[in-house]
Amino acid sequence: MSHVMSYRGKVKIGNWYEDLRLTEDKKKEYLEEKERGELFYQNEDFLKQNMLSPIDLSVTTDGTLHFGDVVMLVNMGGENRECSALSINADINSMTKTPFPGIKAPCGVSAGRDIQACTRTAFIITSVDGSPDGSTLDYEQSFALKTTCGFARGLYLMSDLQSFQKCAKNSRLQEVNLDEGCSFLSWWKIVHFDPQERLEHEGQRVPANQKVLIKHCKTNKALAALGDQVLWTTFGKEYEVTAHTFLDSHKAEKDSNHWILCTSDPAGSGLLLLNHPLSSANNQELTQANPDI
Repeated sequence: MSHVMSYRGKVKIGNWYEDLRLTEDKKKEYLEEKERGELFYQNEDFLKQNMLSPIDLSVTTDGTLHFGDVVMLVNMGGENRECSALSINADINSMTKTPFPGIKAPCGVSAGRDIQACTRTAFIITSVDGSPDGSTLDYEQSFALKTTCGFARGLYLMSDLQSFQKCAKNSRLQEVNLDEGCSFLSWWKIVHFDPQERLEHEGQRVPANQKVLIKHCKTNKALAALGDQVLWTTFGKEYEVTAHTFLDSHKAEKDSNHWILCTSDPAGSGLLLLNHPLSSANNQELTQANPDI
């Protein structure tokens, strides 16, 4: 039998000193990052705390939308898609703390299922043609959608022509994101959701809390929430948002292109959409589509 060397448990072998110092250095680095708030879970909590901070939406007294209004864009869902709101899709890699906390541009968007007015879901209707704040928004009139100032940095909702290098991550359709500066790429317009009534509504005031289409001025593609393209974000399971017009057999846009620009209830009881889910016109449409209701 060959001789086997044995050692007591207290005997240190190998590069024990280097291993000890390495462990101490890792512990020290961890404590320093924790003190500075740079750990992963601390950054994630900081992001959620700021992005989910409540925002007061505008209140409309005349039932129409105005420049300067703070609104939330809601898609009421469909066959394979729950009700969702256009949201800032930011993670800890798209966040900066210097010189002041906020998200970095460019930043993605998604359709989140949490229908709450907060920093990540609030957008400001911004004029691009010199119309003053407080003036009404009309059908086919160009405007921009901007995030709130502060942590959201006042970024503009943008899109551009689809290309091999620039397209949506999952569907490969026309990409929609947030970026700095107002340009023609950030111009949008609202059209009536019913093609047969679109012409007669052109130039009229856009009603709040009713279904509309939001089209990109440069590409003429409609904003869409894709139920079959799921994104797993910091905030959970959400849907991909693109600029693409989906048509049915009657050449009418599908519900994935239908959006509601929501405002607050004048009575002060929260989101108007949640208190009054459908207008009388939408109720009539729903009854015609489902006679059993």
